[in-house]
Amino acid sequence: MLLLLLFVLFLSTFPFLLFFHIRKRTINAPYPPGPRGLPIIGNLHQLDTSNLYLQFSKLSKIHGPLFSLQLGLRPAIVVSSAEIAKEIFKNNDLVFSNRPILYGQQKLSYNGLEIVFSPYGEFWRDIRKTCVVHIFSAKRVSSYSSVRTFEVKQMIKKISNHAASSTVTNLSELLTSLSSTIICRIAFGKKYEDEGTERSKFHGMLHEFEAMLTAFFVSDYIPFTGWIDKLSGLRSRLERNFKEMDEFYQEVIDEHLDPNRQHTDEEVIVDVLLQLKKQRLFSIDLTFDHIKGVLMDMLVAATDTTAATTVWAMTALIKNPRVMKKVQQEIRNSRTKKEFLDEDDIQNFTYLKAVIKEILRLHLPAPLLVPRETRDKCTIGGYEIPAKTIVYVNAWEIQRDPNVWKDPEEFYPERFLESSINFLGQDFELIPFGAGRRICPGITMAVASLELFLANLLYSFDWELPHGLLKDDIDTERWPGLTQHKKNPLCLAAKFPI
Repeated sequence: MLLLLLFVLFLSTFPFLLFFHIRKRTINAPYPPGPRGLPIIGNLHQLDTSNLYLQFSKLSKIHGPLFSLQLGLRPAIVVSSAEIAKEIFKNNDLVFSNRPILYGQQKLSYNGLEIVFSPYGEFWRDIRKTCVVHIFSAKRVSSYSSVRTFEVKQMIKKISNHAASSTVTNLSELLTSLSSTIICRIAFGKKYEDEGTERSKFHGMLHEFEAMLTAFFVSDYIPFTGWIDKLSGLRSRLERNFKEMDEFYQEVIDEHLDPNRQHTDEEVIVDVLLQLKKQRLFSIDLTFDHIKGVLMDMLVAATDTTAATTVWAMTALIKNPRVMKKVQQEIRNSRTKKEFLDEDDIQNFTYLKAVIKEILRLHLPAPLLVPRETRDKCTIGGYEIPAKTIVYVNAWEIQRDPNVWKDPEEFYPERFLESSINFLGQDFELIPFGAGRRICPGITMAVASLELFLANLLYSFDWELPHGLLKDDIDTERWPGLTQHKKNPLCLAAKFPI
């Protein structure tokens, strides 16, 4: 359907050809190489949005680690090497610090009134600094450890029941529910129970929200084609989801503004934001839309990413029994007669941390990171990059580069035991959270949850494949989306350690 509409558009927009031709001539050579496209639609017809990182990986082997695309009337480049990523994130980070304006993302983020999709400028610097200090600081993350601990203990109890009854555990479902519950408690002060229509409605709404964030709107790349998005029903679908999410945020805010609300000792993120609104710490007046935008960031960045990464970790470990045994020995030899590992217990698990780095290398939750856009023209890798160019950084390809990593497709955590490489944005061969000004501000919160989840799953249980399955039967197919989930649920049998 989309290809047909693009073809009709191509035939009906011949007057734009002259404009396109003139525009191309204004770009000074040399320009990065790339696949040839058609007038007006460029390379759009050649791309499948469900697995762009894999397509970009193949194209990089043909056109090099820095190549260009024409997405309708918008130029784009794809970066596929650590060397070029360093040139961008370290030497030219300010030029590459903008975000492309995309219809779905702007609608759902209240026109960028938050951190992830906001254009670079005074407001973005202000709100990011405030959120880093008041929401993502080590002190604040530590203050939520009791929430994480309680919910992980509840998960361990459920798995214990499965183990006692020899029932297979759907880890994909269980970890998604756990991650969602923790973030909802931390951000909204509200827990969605395991059963019931309220939970089902919330998770259905959230699933649609994630789909809309990455939906392809033709009008993002070819002006005056909004009729295609309307005809496909995409715009009305987006409006419905935005209305649902907006009502949800407003309900949360109203609950926390209610003077008769029963207060608890936990100060959740919406409380922090409402307090900041009162104190007027921003250069602009903080509105409810700003607060809703930041709450949206919590859903985008935190609800699914930790769950997806933990599932990938357990997938890799069940397929690599040697590593599973080694990391369990480290965890279990460190403590005896303790039912649960808390966050302090985990700090000295060197091999566990190496396993997590290797998971984030091979199965990072966002293979293309979040696209950027150039603010001005600049020169990268000897090529001139125009202003307003969309920039995709293919971290999936960078973190599998055989010129950097020995046996890059092998799951081998030992590679990190004698290496100082980390994922904090200074080592450009490992950038699962991005780098530079727009690095993910929630790294501390994400890693704290990931370590706690994985350590206790490995400490409390031995894990086996369900009867009749072999490790090669466990696939690594992915669902498309901003966060790359394992396509087929990971179902394993938990056993109590002997």
